[in-house]
Amino acid sequence: MQQILEKNQTLAYRMYDHHLIADEDGRYYCRAANTVLEPDFAICTDCPLCSGNYPDNDCRYFDLDDPKDHYEQLYTTPEMEMTRIHDFIETGITGEFPEFIEEDGSEGQLTVERAIRFAAMAHKGAYRKGNHVPYIVHPIETMMLVAKMTDDTDVIAAAALHDVIEDTQYTADDLCQIFGERITDLVASESEDKRAGQPKGDTWKIRKEENLEHVKNAPVESQMIMLADKVSNLRATVRDFRQSGSDIWDKFNMKDEAQQAWYYKSVAHVLKNLSYLPAYQEYLYMLEEVFEGVDTPPLIQ
Repeated sequence: MQQILEKNQTLAYRMYDHHLIADEDGRYYCRAANTVLEPDFAICTDCPLCSGNYPDNDCRYFDLDDPKDHYEQLYTTPEMEMTRIHDFIETGITGEFPEFIEEDGSEGQLTVERAIRFAAMAHKGAYRKGNHVPYIVHPIETMMLVAKMTDDTDVIAAAALHDVIEDTQYTADDLCQIFGERITDLVASESEDKRAGQPKGDTWKIRKEENLEHVKNAPVESQMIMLADKVSNLRATVRDFRQSGSDIWDKFNMKDEAQQAWYYKSVAHVLKNLSYLPAYQEYLYMLEEVFEGVDTPPLIQ
């Protein structure tokens, strides 16, 4: 695509196909996460920036209107490419997450792009528990899972934003001003009362009980976001479990494996009306692997 687009008012941008920049160990720069990831942590498969099939895909987003070979010759390692993008972000040329939809795209597409970019900005500097993977990987993965369940762009956008109220400085009023009431209500529906000032381990059980009781009677759109959220969480848990076994729970607020099993299995029970979805079946397979043989307390009914 050669049309110059005016989405960025600082410098002219074009849509480019960016080839994967990797090193000899297979580590690669991921523009979605804006970091260097290990080869076994590919999130490219359903990434909104992805063009083609990983690992031979291109990462398709707007970049400076420069000859591609100019910077491809200068930035030859994942670390150098990350430095290049960080410099653009710090100088305000681009955002934490890049623009990737044309200006004449549908309103729904543009809403989803704005939601991802807002989430990346809101979660800046946050990481997943126990590792150095930027937190934005989780909302992106949640959004991609929801996009396989529904074509409703409000629901997809809400999935990208689902942790913003709960885990960042931004409030429901902030979201409502930008994204409107429906998307904000879906995000609020996924947000726990964290009980600020109280130890998270002490409030874990009551927060999860409230969460489960709420989702039982929630609209199906909210249930889809919750299912996608938990599938994304369990995928990360499975990766860690295969390396460290049940020691993985030491990094969580609730360190009791049986209580974790109670919560994740209760989620499967209250969301059983979504059992027709492939994501639900994946969830069950992961439950069996992680919690096989764990003595589980009675589930929420």
